[in-house]
Amino acid sequence: MKAYRTELDLNNKQRTACLRHAGAARFTYNWGLQRKRMAWEGRKSVLDAGVPKEDAPNVPTAIDLHRELNTLKKTDFPWMYEVSKCAPQEALRNLDKAFEGFFRRCKQGEAKKGYPKFKSRKQGIGSFALTGTIHVSERTIQLPRLGVLRLKEHGYFPTTARITRATVSERAGRWFVSILTDEEPVRKKGTEVLGVDVGIAHLAVLSDGTVFENPMALKIAQDRVRRLQKSVSRKVKGSKNRKKVVQRLARQHYRVACVRSNAIHQATSAISKRAAVVGIETLNVRGMLKNHCLAGALSDAGMSEFLRQLEYKVGWSGGVVAKADRFYPSSKLCSDCGYEMEDLPLSVREWDCPGCGSVHDRDINAAMNLQNMAASSAVTACGEDRSGAQMRKRVKRTSVKQEINTERGMSSLGSV
Repeated sequence: MKAYRTELDLNNKQRTACLRHAGAARFTYNWGLQRKRMAWEGRKSVLDAGVPKEDAPNVPTAIDLHRELNTLKKTDFPWMYEVSKCAPQEALRNLDKAFEGFFRRCKQGEAKKGYPKFKSRKQGIGSFALTGTIHVSERTIQLPRLGVLRLKEHGYFPTTARITRATVSERAGRWFVSILTDEEPVRKKGTEVLGVDVGIAHLAVLSDGTVFENPMALKIAQDRVRRLQKSVSRKVKGSKNRKKVVQRLARQHYRVACVRSNAIHQATSAISKRAAVVGIETLNVRGMLKNHCLAGALSDAGMSEFLRQLEYKVGWSGGVVAKADRFYPSSKLCSDCGYEMEDLPLSVREWDCPGCGSVHDRDINAAMNLQNMAASSAVTACGEDRSGAQMRKRVKRTSVKQEINTERGMSSLGSV
């Protein structure tokens, strides 16, 4: 499966129709969540009374809720006939998936269980999904009940692949459509073995000395974001002026996300096209964010997103991503003689090896060690651990985002 995402060029009538669909999906999700809560409470009270589980009432599934909703449309919700039946149906399916994730996290004993919450219009317009007959041309896309919608980027969507699902979403006043196609992503496999060291000063440093700069999008736009946020706080709640400033603030945050996503896509695409084997560190980003001195810079760098994109793009070509464990001393280990430093603070960017006298750049030396680790692991046996590495080959993934087309501008950026 492969997903494509680009921006829509809508007129006022089409925007109103999209708003109705998004509102119907949000209402259905909240209605289904309330029904499930009531069913869970009723089942729990029956079980507490000593009734066997087999005789206790079951919690309704997405299919049961959709049948109940269809019976209520004629009397309670006649306005839902103005939108496609797919929007509320897919919203109930998403609700089931949310509960499945909640129960899975409970069984795994995770700290954050993620119990499904009600969706509020104040938190954003949201999105809705459509299935059924979906046609794509070079300039347009045809969706159920919405008709033919124009695309801002021409020739981006595949016209021959089978489309299984389309999701329309809104962000910062812009509408986007994402299609899920049933196709196997294919890319020409590279020939190099590369080590990649990610960081804050540089987005990524390769073992051959190639450096991908970190745009630091949020840091550069921090002053403007602060002024807009201050302006929002000074406006009267519910006023039109406040809504205008909120929209300006949302557009600024969207621009920051686009700049960051563009840099990550450019770097991961360049690496995946060159490399057959990639060595990279496994960083505990969640734990690193607890350091308040580095939390802002770490979040701005997008390390987790960098690793996610690198994994699926290398997997498109049948390549291998070798992950070093969290305690692998990539920075403190001499890439020439193997001498390991006892302590190497983050402020030290260059250091001399006491064993062989080599002068190392911290980032390049770490990338070279990761390259050696990936090469030695690939030579031994794919899947076995060596030198603290974990070999992971991505053969076929679930839906992933296509990398951006920089010649078309930033209107077709992938997920942020």
